[in-house]
Amino acid sequence: MLPEGIRPAEVEAIFNQLVDACQKLGVSLVGGHTEITYGLYRPIIVGCMLGEVEPNRLVTSAGARPGDAVVVTKGIAIEGTAVLAREAAELLRRKGVPEETILRARNFLFDPGISVVRDAAVAWEAAPVTAFHDPTEGGLATGLTEVALASGVGFEVYAEQVPVVPECRAVCEALGLDPLGLLASGSLIITVPKGAVPDLLKALEEAGIPAFEVGRILPAEAGRHLVVGEGRRPWPHFDRDELARFFATHPA
Repeated sequence: MLPEGIRPAEVEAIFNQLVDACQKLGVSLVGGHTEITYGLYRPIIVGCMLGEVEPNRLVTSAGARPGDAVVVTKGIAIEGTAVLAREAAELLRRKGVPEETILRARNFLFDPGISVVRDAAVAWEAAPVTAFHDPTEGGLATGLTEVALASGVGFEVYAEQVPVVPECRAVCEALGLDPLGLLASGSLIITVPKGAVPDLLKALEEAGIPAFEVGRILPAEAGRHLVVGEGRRPWPHFDRDELARFFATHPA
């Protein structure tokens, strides 16, 4: 859906980006519908991807089992940090966040990027993965809760092992946000049997993808916990993503 007044060159640029993304993933752009839509001030693109998989190769978010390890790739919260660096840059400067930190964070949409396709492909080849999930809105906190609910399990996560990227930490501290509840696209949650962790981490490292063992899957009756030092706390719950909470009180 395109706004009134959009130039043909802008439309061509959008489709060039779509084709480029499809070529990188080895998929075909089949078609769709394009129109000028009144009342828009920027393009809105909605896509649907279809594919086939053999039943014995299918990995969902519902396969985590007690005893599995929880591994997270890249770090959190890549997309939320990038959006805040782009939309709240002036406030971050006033809060004392260095300009170089803001610039690095702005570029997170491209480096390390918010796709987890390669993370999943490498992990699947390296280890007997029991569950995959890409945490998005609600951050790692919501993503892991979704895995637990889908799989009928509990878990515990070790706070000191959660890979909060430095730029995310700086932005969240400046704005009073919790990284665990911030839009986390770009990271992949992987559960595997404990004994498979070394092979998984090695394969991801060799592929240039940082990965971290952050916790373990427990029986459902054990609950969901965050381990902080020697103590345990209930796993945090966020009614809304920290990004949405920020923009509700700091409208653009």
